[in-house]
Parts: sequence; structure tokens; C-alpha cells
Amino acid sequence: MNLKAWSAVLGVFIGCCSNVIFLELLVKYDSGSGNLITFSQFLFIAIEGFIFTSKFGKVKPVIGFKDYAILVLMFFVTSVCNNYAFDFNIPMPLHMIFRAGSLMANMIMGILILKKKYGISKYISVILITIGIITCTMVSASKVEDTSNPKLRKETPSEENTYSVVFWWCVGIGILTIALLISACMGIYQEVLYKKHGKRSREALYYTHLLPLPGFLLMGSNIWQHLVISATSEPLMVLGVNTFVPEQIIYLICNMITQYVCISSVYVLTAECSSLTVTLVVTLRKFVSLVFSILYFKNSFTLYHWIGTILVFTGTMIFTESYPKSMFKTKEQKEASKKVKAS
Repeated sequence: MNLKAWSAVLGVFIGCCSNVIFLELLVKYDSGSGNLITFSQFLFIAIEGFIFTSKFGKVKPVIGFKDYAILVLMFFVTSVCNNYAFDFNIPMPLHMIFRAGSLMANMIMGILILKKKYGISKYISVILITIGIITCTMVSASKVEDTSNPKLRKETPSEENTYSVVFWWCVGIGILTIALLISACMGIYQEVLYKKHGKRSREALYYTHLLPLPGFLLMGSNIWQHLVISATSEPLMVLGVNTFVPEQIIYLICNMITQYVCISSVYVLTAECSSLTVTLVVTLRKFVSLVFSILYFKNSFTLYHWIGTILVFTGTMIFTESYPKSMFKTKEQKEASKKVKAS
């Protein structure tokens, strides 16, 4: 890889991993801030794109707005669902593991929509990922906790409240499942658009964040409510010095910036490297973020969670073919390879 690619890899690890830290700091204080976080990220990236990609509206898009409409709708719903799921007692580790199942969802949609056929290694990877996600989900179901901030919680612990927590956890799992499937459809649709118009990653990044902004008006009251909660948080203390700025506002700004660094680096990496390298880097980044989340934030993580995690990431590595290809060669293919080497 060239210097630009290595810089992008560094940007992915620094941007995406630090973004997860600020995201968890935000949702641990206020689990209902998902819409506020999503809106802030979209607004920041849209403003950056308006200045540097569209040159203040002077550069016309290559892909038509009609084509973008479907892509934007899917991207908007996926982003909102993923962040809103935190309001339904979904812990960060389970959230990250569940989203790691995107390969499985993409494969299923590829078979159903594009009628694609895959080799045995792909099916093995899907089985491993599926078992891993089910394992983590079932274990988490036995230890569901109310993820809302105790300071903001109105209800007192009771048996009835426990059932309510589990119910809303199931709703959260449903929301994540919907987001996973829509994300897979979005990837397929994006692939079709790129084949038709060429890879327009920067343009797509800009318009997929700009066009959904009016949709946030439907969540205006919710966004404002949680912005007020963030604004009334305790001032951030840095080395014992009071900054007089609410800590949650600082975390929100840092989340916006790191999200931009993360997603921009992924787009640069896509342009500079093969899809295999991009997927591998993103997968490793997810694993690093997961481990850091568990250790730093002391999230509950059992042996079964680790087994599920290993299955998910092993399946992902197999899917990206980051292994000796001879492992999954048939007897006939191995014999054919020997004949080629002998000749």
C-alpha cells in the first residue's frame, strides 16, 4: 500500500475507535440521545461536503437526485435505527457484535435480489457469524439491564419494570435487525449505482448526509429534548480545571469530528485499496473497538460472549478470504493446482 492508503488505515483506527469511545460516553449518560447524535453527524458531514465537495453548490452531482432518493432513504433509516437502538437497553458490545453481521445480511440479499452464487467458504462464514450473533444475543437476553442514566430514570426497580426492560430490549433487537437488512439492500443498490455512473464516493458521502436533513424535522422535539439534557450536564473537568462547558456537549462535538475522520478515511481506503483490504481493516477496527469498550467501560462480557465474538470475527475473516485459500479447495482443485505447478 502507498502512503495515502496507510494514512487512511491510521485514520480508520484513530477516527472510528475514538468515535466509539465518545458514542459510548454519550449513550451511557443519556441512552435516548441517538437521534441527536445522528443529526449532529449528518449536519457536520453535510456542511463539510457543501464547502469542499459541491464548492458551495457550484459542482453538479453526476448521479441524479432520483437515484439518490432511494439510497438516501435507506441510509437515513439505517443510521437512525442503529443509534436509536441504544434507547432500548442495547449495550454497546452487543450493538457492535450485531452490526458485525452485515456480511451475512449482504450475502442473503445478494442471493435473493441479485441471484448470486457463493463458494463453500462464504457459506461457512455465514454459519459462523449467525451462530456467533445468536450466542451473544441469547446470553445478553439473560442479563438485560436498563441502560438509561440512573439520574434521568423515573421508575423504581420492580418485577413489572424488569419485564418492561426485557420487552424493550426485544424491540431494540428488532430495530437492529431491520437496520442490518436495510443496510444490506443499500450496499447492493450502491453497487448498482456505481456500476452505472462510476465510483462517486465523495459525492455519495455528501448527498447521503445532506438530503436526509429535512427528515430530522420529524424528530425535532426529541432532538431538542436531548440537546437540553446534554447542555445541562456537568462541566467537563480537564486535569482538575473546570472548562465551564457541559461535558456532553464536548463529547458530542468530538463524536461529530471523529465520525467524519472515520467515514472519510474509509472512503479514501476504498479508492486506494481493494475491497478485501478495506473489509479486513474495518473488521479489525471493530474488534479493537469491542475489546476497548469491554475493558475501559467495564461492560458485562462472559465466556459465551467471547465465544460468540470469536465466531463472528472468524466468520468475517473467512468471508474476506484472509486465510490460505488451499483450506477450502476441493480435492479436484488441489489436484489441478499440483498439475499446474508440475508443468
